[in-house]
Amino acid sequence: MTDDATHAAETHSHLYAELAAVGPYGGDLGHALITMVEPHPGREREYNRWYEDDHFIAGAMAMPWMYAGRRWVATRELQLLRYPEKSAVAQPVTAGCYISTYWITAGRYADHMRWTVSINKRLNRDHRVFQDRTHIFTAFQDHVATVYRDGGNGPRDIHALDHPYAGLVVQVIASNSPDSRGDLLAWLRDEHLPKRLEGSPAAMVTVFTPTPLPLDRMTYVKQVEGVGTRLTLLWFLQHDPRDHWREHFADLDTAVRASGLGDVQFVAPFIPTAPGTDRYTDELR
Repeated sequence: MTDDATHAAETHSHLYAELAAVGPYGGDLGHALITMVEPHPGREREYNRWYEDDHFIAGAMAMPWMYAGRRWVATRELQLLRYPEKSAVAQPVTAGCYISTYWITAGRYADHMRWTVSINKRLNRDHRVFQDRTHIFTAFQDHVATVYRDGGNGPRDIHALDHPYAGLVVQVIASNSPDSRGDLLAWLRDEHLPKRLEGSPAAMVTVFTPTPLPLDRMTYVKQVEGVGTRLTLLWFLQHDPRDHWREHFADLDTAVRASGLGDVQFVAPFIPTAPGTDRYTDELR
């Protein structure tokens, strides 16, 4: 570190003590970053090593108020289970073989957002951003509900990214209009999800609503679609999704369609990555 950089760091170090002394600092799940990305063909290993060795830390977990994170992967076998074929989220529906999920402290969305925009500009400036990738579904989201299979007697939603869940199913549902999204959420929370979770390999479902990205976001990340109508559901599974796909997850669109409250735009299974390895990078195509 240069003398000027050292002096600048010392000059501003008092700000950390001041910032820590104010604002929310509870343990609740308030917000999430959900980012599904497709590395360009032939660059899968390079992307995986960059994301895991650098970006997962410097571009996410080292930031204030982001307190949990986990990466997931969809091998080609898992990609082929996705539906609907004509998805409004991924085109083609198999696009987006890696997804990362992060939890953010309740009430700290705006604070985290200012930091993440600034740090990503710095990472770009320092040539620490892997360019050979495409963002398929990337959005910060507000937590609006969690439904538990066993009445919350197991791990809570705040533990979901640290508990060793064996699989994840991502489901995106769009209401018929912004005015009706509340009705769709209430039906999911109070009726549909409790019934679907009975006897399911999923221990919980967390539900989020997407928020628009700031105008000064990175240009390679497209603005969020469906801000007023979409709900994002994360199903946390105690078993590999392939073990029970047909019985429990192949028809998640049926009841939603029958309710008349919305339309399922995306259903996709994932398994956890193996941190520190390139496992699965040769199973993506």
